Amino acid sequence: MHNIHLGKIEQLVIHYIGNKNCSDGVRLCDELSDYTNVEDTFNKLITSNFKFDELYQFHFFPDLELNPVYTIINAMFENTDIDSFINQSKNMGRYLYEKSNHPQIKAGELGVFYLADCTVDDELVDCIGIFKSENKQKILKVEDKQTGYDLADIEGLSIQKLDKGCLIFNLHREQGYLIAIVDNTNRRAEAKYWTEDFLSIKPINNEFHQTTYIMETAKQFIAQTMDADDEASKSEKIDLLNRSVDYFKNNEQFDLQEFEQQVFAKDDLIKKYQDFSQNYAQETQLEPVKNFDISPKAVKKQERYFKSVVKLDKNFHIYIHGGKDMIEKGRDGDGRKFYKIYYQEEN
Repeated sequence: MHNIHLGKIEQLVIHYIGNKNCSDGVRLCDELSDYTNVEDTFNKLITSNFKFDELYQFHFFPDLELNPVYTIINAMFENTDIDSFINQSKNMGRYLYEKSNHPQIKAGELGVFYLADCTVDDELVDCIGIFKSENKQKILKVEDKQTGYDLADIEGLSIQKLDKGCLIFNLHREQGYLIAIVDNTNRRAEAKYWTEDFLSIKPINNEFHQTTYIMETAKQFIAQTMDADDEASKSEKIDLLNRSVDYFKNNEQFDLQEFEQQVFAKDDLIKKYQDFSQNYAQETQLEPVKNFDISPKAVKKQERYFKSVVKLDKNFHIYIHGGKDMIEKGRDGDGRKFYKIYYQEEN
């Protein structure tokens, strides 16, 4: 994991980017934006929103050099002159507008800024940041009058949360730089225009990504394959999910063969998982690694998605954390379904 500290902002320019599908157009500015009165607030917004656990890099088929944003960033790092910075930010705005063609994409402000003297693992590097604000926040302003006070609402950018953003560090240029991202509005397919259509980035294959990828593969396999198996009950599915999480929580290193044996155990289930993993890798265009150091942060993040609850109608929730052999499922003489649970002691 990289140790990253952000430097001081030196340049900022803001443009307005509309929705091309609605023919909103753009407003591209010819001069730098003045941020002197809000510099501390802006720096806090940037430092509090970006996490550096999972990092990314530019990519493009068939050649990285054909990635438009990558090319613009190259030009910005090569020439830090103010006029060049503004002109390249305009090119970025025009390209973002071309990619903003889904009817659900919101218009908003595109900010491009330059951070000097950042440190990545004790190496001093510069960084170019990009953000887009799509959701405005309202606040109440107290207006001082001679006879008292009035209230008025003001709409502006949030000072707590970025909608979309990325930081591009001037490292590993040939591999597509070192990139951190934030995307707090990426909840639907059309929102992926930011990371896929506009930036064209992919995760760097480090321990955080590898841990996340294998845990997600196991979760998808259990959910999709076991759902199609009529003999697999919910309690059996939850048992597999729990065993998957336990493996990652109780080991420092991942070994694929060991993982398959401890979690899935049966040869026929292991074979199904292997076939699913191969197809999943082809769909995601990401090749899993058989051995790697497990990332505790990735495990903690993914663990919340491994639900261990059996929901029975609207009346009961059963939380299962193991001990599948202590649970019995059946149907009585009247056709009613039941779970029978055995236990040693009551807390």
